[in-house]
Amino acid sequence: MAWITCDFYSETLQLSTSMEVFLPQGSLMPLRSSSKLPVLYLLHGRGADHTEWMRRSSIERYAESKGLALVMPGFGRSYYMDMANGLPYFTYLSEELPKLVRTFFPVSGRREDTFVAGISMGGYGAFKLALRYPERYAAGASLSGGLDLASRAAGAGFQESEIRTIFGRVENVRGSRDDLLFLAAEFAAYTGNKPMLYQCCGTEDFLYKDNQTFRRYADSLGIHITYEEEPGGHEWGYWDNKIQRVLDWLPLP
Repeated sequence: MAWITCDFYSETLQLSTSMEVFLPQGSLMPLRSSSKLPVLYLLHGRGADHTEWMRRSSIERYAESKGLALVMPGFGRSYYMDMANGLPYFTYLSEELPKLVRTFFPVSGRREDTFVAGISMGGYGAFKLALRYPERYAAGASLSGGLDLASRAAGAGFQESEIRTIFGRVENVRGSRDDLLFLAAEFAAYTGNKPMLYQCCGTEDFLYKDNQTFRRYADSLGIHITYEEEPGGHEWGYWDNKIQRVLDWLPLP
């Protein structure tokens, strides 16, 4: 695969930022007339950056036979939010970034070719995209995601300064369109084609309870999720194994 570091200016964020991109080469290109590549957006965890997937996993090796473009953008500690006292990262993620990717690279804009996955904070971001925009994504995957954000914000999950910067007030999260439990109810009522959802979490992970809360609520709404759990913590040994499962699970054309 070709590995491209792409530095560019975001009009939404009003700053220069970066993404890492893997593109298949030669015989791995998809054999179809459009020559546009299916794409998987890979979202990083809290406290990490857009290089995390290359540094900590073997994602390039796992994806090289899939004919799939990988896009790994950077979001700092934003929690993929339009921050109350910061930058509009979710608008950038959901609106500007996909357009830029399609402008810069031979990537398909079709729903059936577009997927998103993430770890930890990125798992929250991946499900947020899939639940809010089911018409845009064919699949979304959360690996050890922080899926019960309202409870974490109200507990010990964030420093007070982070709460003010990201959310404004803790009370702003629950029942909002940044609350995955609220979005799940909207998603259940959606009558169009729904994206496939995959969720996993290690049973020793500190986010295991959050994952169980989301899973039970999704089940009560009749939302189908491919769910897996096994012994494991909040670490790359677990995620490096599970991302291989995600790549095999994706409904690639």
